[in-house]
Amino acid sequence: MSFKIVFDYILTRTGVGCGAGLDGLTALLERLGNPQERFKVIHIAGTNGKGSVAALTAETLRQAGYKTGLFVSPHLCDPCERIQVNAQNISKADFASAVLQVFQEEEQELNFFEILTAAALCHFARAGVDYAVLETGLGGRKDPTNVCTPAACVITSIGLDHMQLLGSSLAQIAREKAGIIKPGVPCFSGAVNPSAREEIKKIAKEKNAPLTFVEEGQPFFTYAFDFPNNQTILHTADGQEWALHALGRRQGLNACVVYQLAQCLHIPQEAVRRAFETVRLPGRFEVLHRPGQTLILDGAHNPQAIELFLEFFKATPYAGKATLLCGFMKDKDYKKMLSLLVPHFKQIVVTVPSPTRGAGKEEILEALPKGVKVRFFKNPSRALTAVKQEPYVVCAGSFYLVGFVRRKWLQTFRPQAGKSAQE
Repeated sequence: MSFKIVFDYILTRTGVGCGAGLDGLTALLERLGNPQERFKVIHIAGTNGKGSVAALTAETLRQAGYKTGLFVSPHLCDPCERIQVNAQNISKADFASAVLQVFQEEEQELNFFEILTAAALCHFARAGVDYAVLETGLGGRKDPTNVCTPAACVITSIGLDHMQLLGSSLAQIAREKAGIIKPGVPCFSGAVNPSAREEIKKIAKEKNAPLTFVEEGQPFFTYAFDFPNNQTILHTADGQEWALHALGRRQGLNACVVYQLAQCLHIPQEAVRRAFETVRLPGRFEVLHRPGQTLILDGAHNPQAIELFLEFFKATPYAGKATLLCGFMKDKDYKKMLSLLVPHFKQIVVTVPSPTRGAGKEEILEALPKGVKVRFFKNPSRALTAVKQEPYVVCAGSFYLVGFVRRKWLQTFRPQAGKSAQE
């Protein structure tokens, strides 16, 4: 069965409340021979930053000589990005094979993310990985990835997102995210709100799990930004400089978290350093250049992420010059995100990132701050055409939109041999 048929079918297995739940998924994995027990797991949750930390962690383990799986969501351009081994996307044939392997043992109907989780675990077992880095899809306590008992876990940040499912306060959301903490398993957390911090501490204490809150300066401070090469230069208290192939102040804290996690796993420092220099984080304040235009892509899709994006963006050479191309999903707080974004751009172009889940014209117009005018295009391709002459463009608000724009932009500009689009 072809990849397209398989993926199109599992896309129909969506919707809140559907799925087998953790008990049903655990039973399925038992029938599959418990693939999740054949390798060590690093489990990563958080409102923002978990994709970056997952990618950095996986590359760190790979640079240390471990065969490493990576499971992330959502994808930017290709669904096969979601399941990787040693930084290589799963092939379409192996993707379809792993999903069909899951279907052979399905008794209760799984949902989309449960299918992907089980397929990833089967693929990692078949590939013989030493470690698998798993990023939660939503929350933590009830997330399908929580069927695993990890060697270590990470909670990157806590913000107000998915409140209809996770709770209306930072403390409630922290409780759900901290559901990945397991008895005796080390947990690392980035900087979080005091109420969220207390919830994480409480659950770690109940589980007798060693807990480390990581702050800036342990060991890195953000030092300088190399925009043409998409690098953040970090420095330590003793004067060392490390190059992180990702831009953003928040990426400095993500680097600190990964560094502390690597120490716990006894990973050589040189492997961490190579990973920071090697890994690429598309769609996370990614700056692309071509003659006459600079494009900044950032998948920020909730108010906390937008605030972090703007905090950094306002200090860049692009502030005050750029046009904003944005779009939002209906279930996100797009009213708040628009109120944060619009004061910082000379013009706003809005589109619909998904025909079924994207916020439409009436919803956007109702959410706009009073007096703000935007250009609206239902079709993302037309929206991208509308900004093609703008010298500076920022695309944000949805990973789905960022992925679409990135793919189309790179298709229309083929880099010369030996050069990347970033150069």
